[in-house]
Amino acid sequence: MNKLIFIFFALSISVFSHDDSKNEIPEFDTIGFSQLPVQYGGRVQPLDSIARNTLLILSGKQTAKNHDGKKITAVEWFLDICMRPEIADNYRIFKIEFPDDLGLDGLSEISKRYYSFNDLKPYFEVLDNAYKNIEDDVQKRNPYERQIAEIYDGLQLYYSMSQSLHPNGKESNQLDRLIDEYKSYEIAILEGHIEISKQISGKDFNKSKLDNFYNFYSSYMYLSEDVKLLRIIPPSNADDLNSTDEWSNVGNELIKAAVYGSSLNPVLLDFAELTMAYRSDDIQTFNNVTSKLRESFIKEYPTKNKYIEFEFWFNSLKPFAVCIQLYILTFIILLISWLKYKVPLNNIAWWLLLITFIIHSFGLIARMYIQGRPPVTNLYSSAVFVGWGAVLIGIIIEKFHKSGIGGAMASLVGFTTLIIAHHLSMSGDTLEMMRAVLDSNFWLATHVIVITLGYSAMFFAGALAITFIIKGLLSKSFTNNDAKSIASMVYGVTCFATLFSLIGTILGGIWADQSWGRFWGWDPKENGALMIVITGAIILHARWGGICKERGLMALAILGNIITAWSWFGTNLLGVGLHSYGFTNSGFVWMLLFIISQLLIIALAYLPWTFWKSKYAESKYVK
Repeated sequence: MNKLIFIFFALSISVFSHDDSKNEIPEFDTIGFSQLPVQYGGRVQPLDSIARNTLLILSGKQTAKNHDGKKITAVEWFLDICMRPEIADNYRIFKIEFPDDLGLDGLSEISKRYYSFNDLKPYFEVLDNAYKNIEDDVQKRNPYERQIAEIYDGLQLYYSMSQSLHPNGKESNQLDRLIDEYKSYEIAILEGHIEISKQISGKDFNKSKLDNFYNFYSSYMYLSEDVKLLRIIPPSNADDLNSTDEWSNVGNELIKAAVYGSSLNPVLLDFAELTMAYRSDDIQTFNNVTSKLRESFIKEYPTKNKYIEFEFWFNSLKPFAVCIQLYILTFIILLISWLKYKVPLNNIAWWLLLITFIIHSFGLIARMYIQGRPPVTNLYSSAVFVGWGAVLIGIIIEKFHKSGIGGAMASLVGFTTLIIAHHLSMSGDTLEMMRAVLDSNFWLATHVIVITLGYSAMFFAGALAITFIIKGLLSKSFTNNDAKSIASMVYGVTCFATLFSLIGTILGGIWADQSWGRFWGWDPKENGALMIVITGAIILHARWGGICKERGLMALAILGNIITAWSWFGTNLLGVGLHSYGFTNSGFVWMLLFIISQLLIIALAYLPWTFWKSKYAESKYVK
């Protein structure tokens, strides 16, 4: 027993351990740089979030490997693509699942799955032509076209981010003389305006000076459109710091100086100095300029800076990644407890589940604090909340039944939903700005939370039903009492799920009436919500009327998994309706596989009793 406790604590400590790279003290103040504020996607966030999300989209990871094969953080990668592109362009961060299918000679020989910018460079023209010829409708694209679109969009994102701090030309020494370039530009602006005035008044003008001005202007013009990251902080009297109209990107600032004939924004020169210091390993200058930029924002926006610093800390903590590991550890402990050491292992699992739930809850509350919104605002946050709700229900059930089944299913559903959330996070910022129709904290806190708790309960009931089928088929120790206990759990949770789904659907109709002028419009999402209510009603009435016994109740509860998954996830991916969040092929495939798996389990439930190994089954037939 002592050995088991020791192993448990050793595993727990390993979960919270960090990479060696995180314990190293960086020479450059990358932490301070990570907390510099930017505006992107409609919200103010630290550069750390930009780096992490961009790298996650491109490679499916939040770390990269440099030219020496050493793991580097997302912000170190971001520094390199902006300030040392000649090095960063060799980092293999573009993930391509099936390079052989692209028909690009030699590409698959370079690497199995990950490619660098320079690896893809010889194929730019071919990829560009291929992208122009793919199907416009995302849902109609074949696997080849989807890969082409993903690579093309990834290259565009990479290019945009590499230009986000300053013009990043192709000349190897351009960044080494960036301040000189800016000074030359300021001179060109002054001379250009003088020559334009002469030209307008009909006087002789210096064509070479005017051409020099226009050359600078045209070379910077593209940045104002291509660079989406806004890093020029608005003045302290800005009406709305979250508004994209208040911020500016590097291209806009360079063009603005040319239009008004003014000097360049000092922030541009600060970032130029920052870049040159980083390239020349001038640690002191880099750290001093970083500190200057941060202190300027703190002075102007002290309250907003607290959110920036908290988000950076939240990113580093990764509470949901910790929860994924702890949930699966809890599940494994409970599986072992069903074989041996039931009481002590159940106690360990109970406390571990409770600790994990607290971490999960903290993650939800932290996101609410950062975003200033209720917990469910998009598909990613709904996955996090569905898992949280299921774990809460499991903890309550386990508190009363103490069989380990409630805890096991809670940890399994929590793990599964957080894995789903992790894959959804690869599409970009999970704290994205609200869609206009969702911009209502009241309805997000009522309709969305209530109906999402209904999802949680339906999934939990389905998970309990799957446990019933598996234990009934395989476990000789599964008795009539065990069957009745799980059946009562499924019944109680289904009552909860039906009630919350009904209330949530009615609240959604009221919201729809306020937003669109109609209570019900047969939108796919609305139909899905109604299907959950009807499914819950069918399960309860079948039980009340004696139409089904324990096994039939379990089959109906598993059917509820299918209906709920379709309502929650499937309808969002249809590409039609007011609630559509966009079709993704991978989402459709996983949805289809999930439905097939649930149908197979229902089929297993109706195997003849002679195939069931449990004591419960023995009472159902005469040998």
